[in-house]
Amino acid sequence: MSSRIAVVGSANLDIVVVVPHHPTTGETVLGGDHEQIPGGKGANQAVASARLGADVAFIGMVGADSAGDLLRTSLETAGVNTDGLGTVEHVPSGIALITVDSHGDNAITVSPGANALVREAVLTDRASTLDAAVTQLQLEIPMESVILAAEMSTGLVVLDPAPAPAGGIPRTLLDATDVLVPNETELALLAGRNVDPTDLADIAAAARELSVDTVVVTLGARGAVIVTAEGVDAVPAPTIDAVDTTAAGDAFRSALSVRLAAGATMVEATRFAVRAGAATALAFGAQTSLPTADEIDQRLL
Repeated sequence: MSSRIAVVGSANLDIVVVVPHHPTTGETVLGGDHEQIPGGKGANQAVASARLGADVAFIGMVGADSAGDLLRTSLETAGVNTDGLGTVEHVPSGIALITVDSHGDNAITVSPGANALVREAVLTDRASTLDAAVTQLQLEIPMESVILAAEMSTGLVVLDPAPAPAGGIPRTLLDATDVLVPNETELALLAGRNVDPTDLADIAAAARELSVDTVVVTLGARGAVIVTAEGVDAVPAPTIDAVDTTAAGDAFRSALSVRLAAGATMVEATRFAVRAGAATALAFGAQTSLPTADEIDQRLL
């Protein structure tokens, strides 16, 4: 087994607009100038892992368009191996429409485009890529492909359950997952009940209902909670004034994966991950905000 990190997932062009507040149903809100920034949960996590020093290979799909060219270039510039990134004709690259409010919180609508074509044949042709220390997965590609990637992976499987499906995650995927990393909203959706994000016992009870060996629940400014059969560990986050939280979760999951691939304990990896997430929220954009290890310390000074 290699020490590489494999990432299977989405690549989207993010179209980002800063707004005074997110619009309600039927409301039009005037925002600032828009920016086009490489994104997508899968590509973000690949870039984040590479910037943190990992050997990263990405599996995904883009369209034969300018957005696809930009997404491929962004990955390669970060040092990600893109041999597994396919290009498809007559289907556009995925896009995400993102509004960021005055508190740095975001609302996102995704049009999958070529991401919907990451299917069994794509993974089978790239099976050797999944011989990695850690495989990072998310849910912006077809569910059956996520399940297959998890089952084909030879190392730790770290699953970001976003966007959380209303019907829950199939048992076959949970059984193939070693580390599940939901945020507080996703945890409640997956558990099928309300969860008090300030109550460690309630968080732990909900996490254990999912029957995954390790669940790391991200709590934004409150840090993260590690839940295993043996116990519960709360890891606080640095206090910051967030600018844009768009890729903070991707940075967290990638930092966690990078440290686990290097042999760190779950607590050690989570401590690093909360700092990476906080540092990312201090810069604007998705991939443009992702820090190197040195930049994490510099931003949090």
